[in-house]
Amino acid sequence: MSALRLLSSAARRAPSTLAQQRRGYAEVADKISLSLVLPHQAIFTSTDVVQVNLAAATGDMGILANHVPSIEALRPGMIEVIESGNASKKWFASGGFATVHPGNKLTINVVEAAPLELFSSEAVRANLQEALKVATGNGSEEDKMEARIEADVYEALQHALGSK
Repeated sequence: MSALRLLSSAARRAPSTLAQQRRGYAEVADKISLSLVLPHQAIFTSTDVVQVNLAAATGDMGILANHVPSIEALRPGMIEVIESGNASKKWFASGGFATVHPGNKLTINVVEAAPLELFSSEAVRANLQEALKVATGNGSEEDKMEARIEADVYEALQHALGSK
């Protein structure tokens, strides 16, 4: 018997617990328990929040209570945490992973993150121009690739500052 037929046969015989665990839309009172951690610091530790918006590799996404469990790679971009009363806190993260666990738990592990208000638009713009100059210059391929990565991060940061 093929593995697929075996699994589908076993699924038909198993009691249906899915009907009892129906997903619905998040209620206003529903919260998600957020842990946002860096290697050297915990920004949030099991803190109840209303919503988290993040820059996933597959696109921007918002996470509310009752979100389907998933694991998402994060690209450089903004992480916005919306707390009770619509208070919003924003960080720029260099990349990492977000894991939505069953039971309204979200864990975000990032390599580096800083509050968005610590960045200067002018400094980001100047550093982006410098990185683009190196990326298109006559340096070694390694220098050009590093500069291209740097430029990508500065472009993401510039976009996050524009949506501040």
